[in-house]
Amino acid sequence: MAGTDLARESGGNDKRLSILLLADDCNPEWPSLPIVGYKYTLALGRVARVVVATHVRNRENIEKAGPQPGVEFVFLDNERVAAPIYRLATWLRGGSEVAWSTNMIMQYLPYLAFEREAWKHFRKELRAGGFDLVHRITPMTPTLPSYIAGKLAVPFVIGPLNGNLPWPREFRSEQKRERERLRVLRNVAKHLPYARKTYARAALVLAGFEHTMQELRPLAPDRVVNFPEIGYDPAIFHAARKAPAFAGPGPYRFLFAGRLVPYKLPDVAVLAFADAPELAGHSLHIVGDGPEMARLREIVASRGLQDIVHFEGRRSQAELAQMMRDFDGFVFPSIRELGAGVVIEAMACGMTCFVADYGAPGHLAGRGRGVTVPIREHAGYVAAFRQALAGAVADPATASAQAAAGQSYAETLYPWDRKAQETMLYYRDLLAGWPVRDRGDYD
Repeated sequence: MAGTDLARESGGNDKRLSILLLADDCNPEWPSLPIVGYKYTLALGRVARVVVATHVRNRENIEKAGPQPGVEFVFLDNERVAAPIYRLATWLRGGSEVAWSTNMIMQYLPYLAFEREAWKHFRKELRAGGFDLVHRITPMTPTLPSYIAGKLAVPFVIGPLNGNLPWPREFRSEQKRERERLRVLRNVAKHLPYARKTYARAALVLAGFEHTMQELRPLAPDRVVNFPEIGYDPAIFHAARKAPAFAGPGPYRFLFAGRLVPYKLPDVAVLAFADAPELAGHSLHIVGDGPEMARLREIVASRGLQDIVHFEGRRSQAELAQMMRDFDGFVFPSIRELGAGVVIEAMACGMTCFVADYGAPGHLAGRGRGVTVPIREHAGYVAAFRQALAGAVADPATASAQAAAGQSYAETLYPWDRKAQETMLYYRDLLAGWPVRDRGDYD
């Protein structure tokens, strides 16, 4: 559905809805999930009256950002439960960069404690009809249930949710380096207290991409719709470029951006340029930091790539967006990417995206919106990325056309305001008593 159609349909009802948002992760300065939660919250506040229940750890940065029209933040404190479990989880993970499944397992009790605090704070207002509905937007994992879902007299919406993407068998070694051994316990979550009631009571489940929808359809029949959690801010990520991607004869500049952790496989991007005469004269720039940095520097030194591969360190969103507008290709070999917001940001900036044909990146860049590379064993994967990049260098017109298609796709579906308008249509349907219908067009 086009954005103008969304605005026209949502404009048919002048009553401003009152929404209680549950957003444990909601922070304007923290990357990934917290900033996604914050941006989505602000967009919803532009189309409804929004009260956000969030964690006290977000207070400093939210207050520093200043008042936001249409949004009231309420800060809840469950630190008596969360703090000791966080310390234990950090010890078990060996830090905060890897072992994501362990982190999710350890969040079970703290998150239930957060929603219990939310219920204590808002139950009188909820029982008095102070909100039209309750929407949990973070956390976005399907494995953390809701304490509140079974207590409400108003519709409960959950999502966008994302998860259930298996590790590719070709990269079991990376799974070990990510310390993801406890992922085998994931299905236990379905049998924990509150889990079944969460989806039985949910009036609507927003789920990102088919890998998540497959898991959730049996839990909430006829109430699961396709709604990826990612979005972007057009004020930051836009395609006001000096020249289109892959314009002219080159040299071309390629970009990798993300945490330097094993599953994102930044080494594949680097090795694609090693012993590659077809990529001579072109360059790769790496934005980010993490535990793989030392290994990447060693590869660059041992392969003599110092003049080709450049480490740019961490950059702000605005700095990254400017680089995306200045560069040609976005190289992202990550093999277990659930949402891939950075791919949509690159598309919005007019880059040609080269991604794994797996998970969210493969979905986003499919159908000619970029270049998707099938996953295979490590050496074959490197060779396939090298071939993809060389193909763009040899045929820049096709690469430029793919960038334009990706840009159009991002601009049509993923600006935060567009996603808020679409969310409002789902709200209106629920409150009118209409059957759940998938309003998105994210194919």
